[in-house]
Amino acid sequence: MADTQYILPNDIGVSSLDCREAFRLLSPTERLYAHHLSRAAWYGGLAVLLQTSPEAPYIYALLSRLFRAQDPDQLRQHALAEGLTEEEYQAFLVYAAGVYSNMGNYKSFGDTKFVPNLPKEKLERVILGSKAAQEHPEEVRGLWQTCGELMFSLEPRLRHLGLGKEGVTTYFSGDCTMEDAKLAQDFLDSQNISAYNTRLFKEVGQDGKLHYEVRLASVRGTEPALDSEMTSKLKSYEFQGSHFQVTRGDYAPILQKVVEHLEKAKTYAANSHQEQMLAQYIESFTQGSIEAHKRGSRFWIQDKGPIVESYIGFIESYRDPFGSRGEFEGFVAMVNKAMSAKFERLVASAEQLLKELPWPPAFEKDKFLTPDFTSLDVLTFAGSGIPAGINIPNYDDLRQTEGFKNVSLGNVLAVAYATQREKLTFLEEDDKDLYIRWKGPSFDVQVGLHELLGHGSGKLFVQDEKGAFNFDQETVINPETGEQIQSWYRSGETWDSKFSTIASSYEECRAESVGLYLCLHPQVLEIFGFEGSDAEDVIYVNWLNMVRAGLLALEFYTPEASNWRQAHMQARFVILRVLLEAGEGLVTVTPTTGSDGRPDARVRLDHSKIRSVGKPALERFLRRLQVLKSTGDVAGGRALYEGYAAVTDAPPECFLTLRDTVLLRKESRKLIVQPNTRLEGSEVQLLEYEASAAGLIRSFSERFPEDGPELEEVLTQLATADARFWEGPSKAPSGQA
Repeated sequence: MADTQYILPNDIGVSSLDCREAFRLLSPTERLYAHHLSRAAWYGGLAVLLQTSPEAPYIYALLSRLFRAQDPDQLRQHALAEGLTEEEYQAFLVYAAGVYSNMGNYKSFGDTKFVPNLPKEKLERVILGSKAAQEHPEEVRGLWQTCGELMFSLEPRLRHLGLGKEGVTTYFSGDCTMEDAKLAQDFLDSQNISAYNTRLFKEVGQDGKLHYEVRLASVRGTEPALDSEMTSKLKSYEFQGSHFQVTRGDYAPILQKVVEHLEKAKTYAANSHQEQMLAQYIESFTQGSIEAHKRGSRFWIQDKGPIVESYIGFIESYRDPFGSRGEFEGFVAMVNKAMSAKFERLVASAEQLLKELPWPPAFEKDKFLTPDFTSLDVLTFAGSGIPAGINIPNYDDLRQTEGFKNVSLGNVLAVAYATQREKLTFLEEDDKDLYIRWKGPSFDVQVGLHELLGHGSGKLFVQDEKGAFNFDQETVINPETGEQIQSWYRSGETWDSKFSTIASSYEECRAESVGLYLCLHPQVLEIFGFEGSDAEDVIYVNWLNMVRAGLLALEFYTPEASNWRQAHMQARFVILRVLLEAGEGLVTVTPTTGSDGRPDARVRLDHSKIRSVGKPALERFLRRLQVLKSTGDVAGGRALYEGYAAVTDAPPECFLTLRDTVLLRKESRKLIVQPNTRLEGSEVQLLEYEASAAGLIRSFSERFPEDGPELEEVLTQLATADARFWEGPSKAPSGQA
């Protein structure tokens, strides 16, 4: 059997996302709008398979064929007859549910590969003897031959997502290195092309020179285009001794489905903002234009307080090893009015609270652009995973001048962060009951502050293409050096492109630190309804949760490569290091032995020292983070951040040794079962599923009732067309194009 780090356990937590009441309150027109947006999101989410690993599309197609022909209960009877135990079949169901939930065979949270926890020979018997194989023997056998080895392989390079020798990624061809990624970013910056919707493919040309293809995601391909915005970019370039060709058409048949449903959703839009937003998204996905997506995002920002909220596109760059390319995601959700009212009060206090942050006014935006901040119940979240909160759009220029929106995903929080006492690790017994009582409320506060005032704060110093600055070079002083500002962002440079590999984690750390810092403010706690001892308990549990999360983060550190696989967890480890460095017994991490005789550890936080020791330490750290970000000081930012993110075995904490304990005691992240919507006549029905691996599989088996086989063929054709770029699948499965 595989190392437990690379399997999903049979007893993994599975929860169903409850949005029944919020959906019931929608009008018929709002339901139709939500339905077509959901369809667009689910179709687009299939692109994530092609953004993850070479084998992921084949694994998805194989599983879809199996479970369309036989549901989990029917396949169980066949599997048991083939000699599998109940535990082995359950392990296969959990694996399949994991592939669907993560949109691939790598965990969305941690980027670690997971493999089936049963012998390969037994799974092969189940697959080749299944009803699907009887009905389509060549196709099923071909799919298994193409992905079977890679499905189980734990060859060192394949254990994690990464670039070059560090792991596998399909954002880049297999021969790309970090140097190639940097060269490509410099090229993209020079042509003012965004990396968000691109992939990079490298080959050596007949002339012996390196040839790079920058491929944009779009419905349209190489045919002559009428749109001047993108036509001028689609050509060959010579750059620093290498040949670059900008093309488009990545994921074309998938994005065609997205566009079709966005067109249908437009019919049911509630206002002109939504209509224009969808029109620009359609333009973006059709032509491959990030500028069109930005225009759509502007209309989205202006659509204040919609009943049905959504966002769709190539959004988060966490899984690109270089940190610039966006993973496709789309969500559709409905407003939770009670919690939204609290967030509205937080927004109303935002300008006052921003003044409490520990950097000079010149380092804050010239004007706080009041955002929407709502609590939503998610109907659909397509992509590799579901976050607890979102602050979007991620385009720096829009955030600085036009604004943004914050959303807290209430029904996700309700299921994802529910905690059982017996599964609570690394806490003192005295803290466990308090932690369970206040973790949910404290997380509401942290998510609110993190999204609104963490991601929503801070100014970037920019010099535009005409040479004009957005700050006064003569008067603005760097508070860390006492000197005038020495560095800034040039035209075309962004936070992601400049800070690249650390950008996502650095920004998450800054936002988390803002949340911890401002949760000490009485006004914040009053907004959420906490006073007196309750308020103190919320503060304590919020800080305690962060330092515990910093310890748990060690699961996502890879000692062999000395790197982190998850931005949020790296950020939390950095905060733990900052608070440990504060000294005076504020935080201690003590190795111990558990009741089972195996290594264990305890985290302790001294409540009485949070304000006197913790706050000043966090204040100094936050100011440095913001100053380095504002000034675009990459060298200083890397030195600070990578210094705190380093994991060694130096005493007293001995973090490398503690990592072994964390892996020994780890609990797998829950799988979340989402509903479907189905159009019956002119009415939209909500289809819900049980909270189990089998329920999650059924939700996906029923997700594409009209065109499931067609989508499987599309995915395998797209994967096969690019298979030569990786060491994985090199030819089409039998029966596939």
